[in-house]
Amino acid sequence: MKIYAPVAVSAVLLLAACGSEKAEQSEQAEQEQAVSSEEVTEEKADETVEENPEEVTEDEEPAEETAAEPVEPLYEINEANWSVTPISDAPENVVLLTIDDAPDQHAVEMAQKLHAADAPAIFFVNGHFLDTPEEEEMLKEIHELGFPIGNHTYSHPNLRDISEDEQREEIISLSDRVEEIIGERPKFFRAPFGANTDFTEALAKEEGMVLMNWTYGYDWEADYQDAAALADIMVNTEYLSAGANLLMHDRAWTNDALTDIVEGLRAKDYTIVDPKTIKGYEVSSSE
Repeated sequence: MKIYAPVAVSAVLLLAACGSEKAEQSEQAEQEQAVSSEEVTEEKADETVEENPEEVTEDEEPAEETAAEPVEPLYEINEANWSVTPISDAPENVVLLTIDDAPDQHAVEMAQKLHAADAPAIFFVNGHFLDTPEEEEMLKEIHELGFPIGNHTYSHPNLRDISEDEQREEIISLSDRVEEIIGERPKFFRAPFGANTDFTEALAKEEGMVLMNWTYGYDWEADYQDAAALADIMVNTEYLSAGANLLMHDRAWTNDALTDIVEGLRAKDYTIVDPKTIKGYEVSSSE
């Protein structure tokens, strides 16, 4: 360590009237003063190092960040009927909202409406809706609004009609594509038409995705391709019960009905469950 000490430099004026002995005494006194000044400076520098060791410790490793503790799941998916079942003493009167076939034309607006209403949901996406930069930006916006992304296969085939190699390609290629766009893989898997196979069920779980189907949905039926009719049936169907898993799609009439559906469910004292509290989500999100 370099110490820059002030050195007293004196100009010794040798006067003719002074004897050599006096000149030598003067030089000796000045040298002693300079040495004394250097010692004081070194002492102060040592004290500074003692008080501020971090300023001279170049190899010190930064403190490790404490990892966030995983959140305990509150719900799990009952694969017998695809309902949302509370774990322990979590509230029972809940429903799950899901949107399939995104992001086609209306998914971003649907996500914005749900976000404004503080209504969580899962958006299940298809690869053929992620072909352009504009579609990539749509997926990013949905994700940035806080909605989990689900895998709904790349091209929406009936998985029971294709080979296992093709089933794998449909699922894995979409997860790869989603990760490429938003930086993480899908958390949930739903087969098109609800048509799973033993192979796709095992593959989804191997990939760390929560297997998902649904309790009821209506927006693909001709009688309910109208906002008012759809909102009415989604809230007043006999199939609405605690833990119901509601299926909707990226459709114009569903988009128009969405706010009324959310308000109607809440008017019946249903809480919209956060998908991030479902068992299995915290496992896939940490990978």
